[in-house]
Amino acid sequence: MAEKQKSEQQWREKLTPEQFEVCRKKGTERPFSGEYANCKKQGIYLCSCCGQKLFTSESKFDSGSGWPSFWDVIDAENINQITDETHGMKRVEVTCNSCDAHLGHVFEDGPQPTGFRYCINSVSLELKEK
Repeated sequence: MAEKQKSEQQWREKLTPEQFEVCRKKGTERPFSGEYANCKKQGIYLCSCCGQKLFTSESKFDSGSGWPSFWDVIDAENINQITDETHGMKRVEVTCNSCDAHLGHVFEDGPQPTGFRYCINSVSLELKEK
């Protein structure tokens, strides 16, 4: 079955309660609480819902925000960027293009060479170590 066509019940059965809340209901994990917030291991970060390749450890940096942060994606085709005006803010939400999982947000205050900071929830990621 295509990932985008899974029912809410199928996602509930596949994901942990925290993954479901963040990835399917657009929640946010507490800062500094996620598995990958301070992770220094080398590898590729995949979508925890469908396995889509999203980020590499080479583009990861310590933003001080409490969430894993990356200055670039593996392939821009693998994500969607959606205007998010919830909570009285204007932000850009980042979702997985393969399964529509909520990943986090992207901001224009990151390091060079891109100037972007993809601020991503750890539970929406799975590290495939090198």
